[in-house]
Amino acid sequence: MAASRLPPVTLTLRQFMRRRQVLLLYRKILQAVRQVPNESDRKYLKDWARDEFKRNKSVTEEDTIRMMITQGNMQLKELEKTLALAKS
Repeated sequence: MAASRLPPVTLTLRQFMRRRQVLLLYRKILQAVRQVPNESDRKYLKDWARDEFKRNKSVTEEDTIRMMITQGNMQLKELEKTLALAKS
């Protein structure tokens, strides 16, 4: 069976950089979630993050994407603060 080939995707530099920002945010969130001590909380947060990113993957509006990245970074900072307080 021959592998189906998708047509090449042409991205502008801005689109490429925005995708990179989203991917980096996703990775940072997953890294922070790995530090959550409670296994069920860790699983919940990991599933939540995955679902949020999947749910919003079709968004193409630049301003909306920028706003979502800002909100994601704020939520990441809150999670990191909470984890730091739990460790102290």
